[in-house]
Amino acid sequence: MSEPKRLHPISTVVNALKQLKDLIIPFLVFVVFGSKNGGFQLIFPAVIVVIVLIGGILSWLRYTYRLEEGELRIEYGIFVRKRRYIPFERIQSLDLSEGILQRPFGLVRVKVETAGSSKGEAEAVLTAIPKEEANLIQQTIFSAKNEANHTHTEENVEKSRDETLYKISTNELFLLASTSGGAGVVLSAVAAFVSQFEEIIPYDKVFNRFESFIASGVILISILVFIGFLIAWAIALVRTMVKYAGFTVNKAGEDLIITRGLLEKRQLTIPLHRIQAVRVSENLIRQPLGYCTVFLESAGGSALDAESSKVMILPIVKKNRVSEILSPYLTDYHFEPGITPAPIRALKRYLLRGLLWSLPVAAIPVIFFRPWGYLALLLVVISAIVSYFNFKDAGWNLDHHQLTLRFRTINKNTIFMKRSRIQSLSIKESHFQRKKELATIHAKVMSGSGGTGGKVVDLEKEDVYELYKWYSYTK
Repeated sequence: MSEPKRLHPISTVVNALKQLKDLIIPFLVFVVFGSKNGGFQLIFPAVIVVIVLIGGILSWLRYTYRLEEGELRIEYGIFVRKRRYIPFERIQSLDLSEGILQRPFGLVRVKVETAGSSKGEAEAVLTAIPKEEANLIQQTIFSAKNEANHTHTEENVEKSRDETLYKISTNELFLLASTSGGAGVVLSAVAAFVSQFEEIIPYDKVFNRFESFIASGVILISILVFIGFLIAWAIALVRTMVKYAGFTVNKAGEDLIITRGLLEKRQLTIPLHRIQAVRVSENLIRQPLGYCTVFLESAGGSALDAESSKVMILPIVKKNRVSEILSPYLTDYHFEPGITPAPIRALKRYLLRGLLWSLPVAAIPVIFFRPWGYLALLLVVISAIVSYFNFKDAGWNLDHHQLTLRFRTINKNTIFMKRSRIQSLSIKESHFQRKKELATIHAKVMSGSGGTGGKVVDLEKEDVYELYKWYSYTK
């Protein structure tokens, strides 16, 4: 593939739509608050659209790519010709996706990630090329890297391509969608959208009539609210099922390849050597059912695309199957450690932290809105229950070169980190912790353009210092 090639012409539309999306707010501001000359308000945006389209066509004509001498070579620029040559050995992953505009033409979008492309954007993006072309690029780069490393024979490479770690079943997909908590997101989006029309819709009159309607039909309103939540849940259900349909994880050489999606298909490549940590997350609904979600924290990615750094590798799986699925491929990790819990004397501190915010919040309605304000005391009870579970789930484990931290925010999280991947490990003792012989530990690994990790509060002070000693490489 030494001859320069152009992207598919549909890339002009894709790029133009992306630029117009960025201009949508200035357009709305100009139309609403601009000149009162109605004709000019319509002509000016139309001129901008035409300019963007012409710019897109010229950019397409001047954009070429090719594979040559062990490099992906890209040349672009309308007035100033720019060249970007990316050696195969620097390419960490090629992420493929099929958008709504690409799919009817059998095209894909290829995002090129390198070790130095974590500053907010990918190293290069081929907006629309044929699937066959993308597969050829993948195979060429894959073969060149393995030939350079001499780590795989051709037979082993082909064999490794057929290894499937995980494939989501229909039942698992439905369970994933129904326990995702996406209904709240849908309702928030609807509320945000409706609020934009405050000046057009007479909300005061609507709510006044609605108030009188409520007085005469409490049961009916309750039914309507339930139906509203049911519709939001159904929308979130369909959205999640469409997004994660066909979710499959394969191993090819030293890479994990994730494919998913019904309307927009996406393929994500994760080099094994870039995995910084493994996180097991259990939300409030899935935990009692024994299910969890597993993420890989990967070096690289970008601030604009967090999904390429925090990668969901097992969307929903029985927790007792995590080790069975991942251990053959992530051989350095131990997924069934014996967790050392926080000491029992730390429970009072966990409960106190919950009461410090819940009591003042509950006091306001109790004082000013009696007798119904007394219901706010339920918040204190809920806070105490949450604090207890925060205490119950706090813990740690040290297994040779692996540190495991377990903690709860809303979800219960267990994060597995290798010592060589930990970027920083800090300990903290407050005055009150020192009295109880307790301490806090915070470990961080590289992930995307920043870092991530785990923090466990009020562990045994002696244990925390042992962990710090382990990390500091001193004996």
